Amino acid sequence: MDSDFMNLFAAGLADRGLRVARFEFPYMIKRRDDGKRRPPDRAPVLLETYMNIAAELGPENLVVGGKSMGGRIASMIADDAGAAGLVCLGYPFHPPGKPDKLRTEHLADMKTPALILQGERDPFGKRDEVAGYILSKSISVNFLADGDHDLTPRKSSGRSREENWADGMDLITEFVARL
Repeated sequence: MDSDFMNLFAAGLADRGLRVARFEFPYMIKRRDDGKRRPPDRAPVLLETYMNIAAELGPENLVVGGKSMGGRIASMIADDAGAAGLVCLGYPFHPPGKPDKLRTEHLADMKTPALILQGERDPFGKRDEVAGYILSKSISVNFLADGDHDLTPRKSSGRSREENWADGMDLITEFVARL
């Protein structure tokens, strides 16, 4: 929760007037305690943890979200949590190099208004791949120019990481204002 990416997005969204609450899943808490890298908890633990956090925050004006796996788990609880919205940063539509192993089934029927910010070059789901997915009409996918999974463009693109991230924060702020 305190990576450079998350710190900058949290600060940038707060500067734009949004309240941001962050938390860690149990496996990350354990990593912080003992320094050992470990795989993520199983889905039931991740889902229960996120639902508990959402319940603690309350559904009024709650927008859930996250980066990569955190966004995926948020997308799986958004409807049940009564969230007003969902924001995913770098959604893992499929594992890198395995576009046939989609993680999108639950997105077809999602009711919660959602914004997914994806890099055009994201190995977890590029623009041309995502265009063919069956996604709920409540989901808007915005691609950031030449971005990778962290929404960072190549230097040769003429764009900077800061520009892509600022554009992403602006899109989030506009999305939340429309809710």
